[in-house]
Amino acid sequence: MPEQLKTIIANLQAFGAKRLAIMAGITVLVLAVIGVASVYLNRPAYETLYVGLDRSDVNQIGMVLGEAGISFDVGTDGTSVLVAAGSTAQARMLLAEKGLPTSTNAGYELFDNVGSLGLTSFMQQITRVRALEGEIARTIQSISGVKAARVHIVMSERANFRRDEQKPSASVVIRYSGLDAEKTAMSIRHLVAAAVPSLTADEVTVLDSSGNLLATGDDPSNTSAARTLGIEQTVETQIEENIRRALAPYLGPDNFRASVKADVNTDSRQTEETIFDPNSRVERSVQTVKSNEESNQKQASTPTSVEQNLPEAQTASTEGPQSSSQNDRKEEITNYEINSKKIATVSNGYSLTKMSIAVVVNQQRLRDILGKDATADQIAQRVADIQKMVSSATGLDEKRGDVIDVSAVEFLDGLDGQPATGPSFMESVGHYTGTMINAGAFIVVVFLVAFFGLRPMASALTARPETLPSPSFEDVQRSLPNPDVAADAPAGALPNPRQTPLDDLRQKLRPAPQERLARMVDLNEERTAQILRKWAAAQEAA
Repeated sequence: MPEQLKTIIANLQAFGAKRLAIMAGITVLVLAVIGVASVYLNRPAYETLYVGLDRSDVNQIGMVLGEAGISFDVGTDGTSVLVAAGSTAQARMLLAEKGLPTSTNAGYELFDNVGSLGLTSFMQQITRVRALEGEIARTIQSISGVKAARVHIVMSERANFRRDEQKPSASVVIRYSGLDAEKTAMSIRHLVAAAVPSLTADEVTVLDSSGNLLATGDDPSNTSAARTLGIEQTVETQIEENIRRALAPYLGPDNFRASVKADVNTDSRQTEETIFDPNSRVERSVQTVKSNEESNQKQASTPTSVEQNLPEAQTASTEGPQSSSQNDRKEEITNYEINSKKIATVSNGYSLTKMSIAVVVNQQRLRDILGKDATADQIAQRVADIQKMVSSATGLDEKRGDVIDVSAVEFLDGLDGQPATGPSFMESVGHYTGTMINAGAFIVVVFLVAFFGLRPMASALTARPETLPSPSFEDVQRSLPNPDVAADAPAGALPNPRQTPLDDLRQKLRPAPQERLARMVDLNEERTAQILRKWAAAQEAA
């Protein structure tokens, strides 16, 4: 048997049955405290799986999650289900396979339980609208920050005695947290308008759960002012990005700041142009006309005489002058087609009319680059070089009226105008505060239990028994009360003033006289008997 195991067994036997029972109870208590603390403090954090559920859905979800071995909890209101952090995606996939939950925004699965027998056209239309509302509400809830959504749709209807068709409309109520409500509302309007036939975004109204109107009527983002402002911001951002890419490798991202103001013209333009090319012609048609004319003319003449005045007298005519003519005519007409080009240009873009750029550079950075002995002229020359670099990177045009200003100034320490790209350190710490407190409390409990409970017990079990020299008979005898001294001491005598508190403590911790007398008998019975006789004789003489 190992020596250490023998030491432990010997120490256990020296403690006795009573002390061993107490030690066993303390050990069980310590293990129970550690177990309860570990289970309570290290229980997993829960995330919300579904909210606004019916009792039946909560029961069915609990049964499915329990069979799958996924830990879950039900909210105090009884309408929400929570699962351990990191198991949300797995739980939702599992519940989707089972068709749960069935009460939250039921979509096209409504048709699974609808039979075609005995179903009127009105019921079919209502079921279709309900399914469409549920599907759109599910899609809206998938947007980050939207906790719940409810959609109401009024479909277009054409009555028999109505001339105009009723336009469709929709209303959406959302419950959100931690998002830009106005931008999200505009996105929801376009989403609903694209999902419903013949529905425009102007006919969609979005409200929050508190009754505040988020978006309604005309879309302000389609106005000319909003469009111009958006284009200006985009152009300014692109120009600032070009400046940053040009100066960051040279100065560093924290040693300069750039600001750009761009004036853009977003007017729509339509240009029509017709171009004729006289040098390019093509024969379109040729027309030829030919005519031949020939004429003969002959006249008879009657001479003047007396016979003309006689009645019934016939005067013989004589031949008169004769003439003949011939005319030939040829006419040719050629039509040419002139080459022409027609250009129609429609522009809905923008044009940059003016640009103003301001860049400030950290003067200390320029001194570090140029050296400690840099003069003002050297710094000014370097600023001029930076100005040329910025002009080339941004496409500066002085003829257009663009303005640029580059200055070297002293930057203040601890200021950074760059927007935060992620959550801050304090936000990250606050997110895990509960987990850190649980872990810290568990470590403290384990340390205290181990230091004040297990460590002394282990030391007592593994300690070697000290081989103290056995007290001599004279030492034991001196430790017993002396009857002579006790008899001589007056009643009510005060203790020795020279006796220290440590001596009093030792006197209290000293074994009882009976135990010391028994130890004397074990050491030497004869001498103990003599001492007892002597004490008895002295007592009788008194």
